Amino acid sequence: MASSGGNAAKLMTTVVFYVKKSVLKVSLCGFSGPRQHDFPENSSTSMENPTGSNERELPSSCPIRMGATAGPEPEYEGIPWPGYKPRGSLARMLHNKAIHDYYLKQINKNDWYQCDLTQLHPDVARTFVQLDPDQDTISFLEEAERKSQWVLTQLWHTVVKMFLGWFMTQTSINGWLQRGSMFVVSRPQLLKLLNVDDTVKFQSLLDLGAGDGNVTAQLAPFFHRVYVTEVSVAMKNLLQRQGFSILDIDAWHRTNKYDVISCLNLIDRCDTPLDLLTQIRTALKPDGLVLLAVVLPFSPYVEAGEGSKQDCDSLETAFGVFQGACDHRPKQALPIEGDTFEAQVQSLVTNVLKPAHFEVLSWSRVPYLCEGDLQQSYYWLDDAIFVLKASDT
Repeated sequence: MASSGGNAAKLMTTVVFYVKKSVLKVSLCGFSGPRQHDFPENSSTSMENPTGSNERELPSSCPIRMGATAGPEPEYEGIPWPGYKPRGSLARMLHNKAIHDYYLKQINKNDWYQCDLTQLHPDVARTFVQLDPDQDTISFLEEAERKSQWVLTQLWHTVVKMFLGWFMTQTSINGWLQRGSMFVVSRPQLLKLLNVDDTVKFQSLLDLGAGDGNVTAQLAPFFHRVYVTEVSVAMKNLLQRQGFSILDIDAWHRTNKYDVISCLNLIDRCDTPLDLLTQIRTALKPDGLVLLAVVLPFSPYVEAGEGSKQDCDSLETAFGVFQGACDHRPKQALPIEGDTFEAQVQSLVTNVLKPAHFEVLSWSRVPYLCEGDLQQSYYWLDDAIFVLKASDT
């Protein structure tokens, strides 16, 4: 028993040591794979209202988006424990989290869904569907807040993430820890986008880059059969447990035709996004639909792939281990331009989707949500989500 107690003490000492040294500089939000590696630490995208929209921002010290870094804490009215100056590193971290979460509660969640349609071509503006934060969205945020308060679990994730980050992808780390779940669109929001009622039942769904399956599970009830693709072995294990049929990432577009193909936050994490759009069109039934979500402002980042470096051998083993270092640039660049969310939506439609022979049936602006950590309860990015069909022109 004494030996066990000594080991426990050593473990806690190690945890506190690494927390003091690193945790205030580490963002734990699940940057992994197509869905969980958005806006990594090396992203060049600004975290301070990069879209130029009217969305309400937190104080500059509060990281409102993935990859943001907290700075010195100024004085603000209404914050928890005003004037309190914590002394220890862990105490300061928890105090900062309380401040960040306080400001998250003040945000008007409706602002996440607003879009200035006057900046768009009429053909694009007329297909916009106004959504709002429904109960499913609020429930995800409440659950994320609850999980972020598990201090010991979050400390453990911090230490594990630092060690495993040397030889595992972020995707596999998050899959192994079962952390950093994402939320893109709820079932009621999806029905509104598709302009169908809740009795609809499609034959087949293919979800590309399904991650841990949390987003796929939102879509699954509307389909008789659900197929998925995923690179990470750890994530594949989670998908298998949920009963999804996993397809080969190199052959999915040759094996079948699908009623709906979802490609959520993948083309900015894909080595060859133009080829991917062509493959999606090939695998779509004649009357099929595509559900496409893209993080804007557009900031491509390839976690692993041939386009990163010719000498980057990033094939994963059964444990998600990879070899080599990559510069994370895709082989194919998408010509998306503009300084605002709306300008990039217009550019995406004009320069990418139309040349790829897709027609926009409907689209909206939604938050791409991620469970939080010891810095704050949740993170978000701005998503443009489209319902597309194949076009002959």
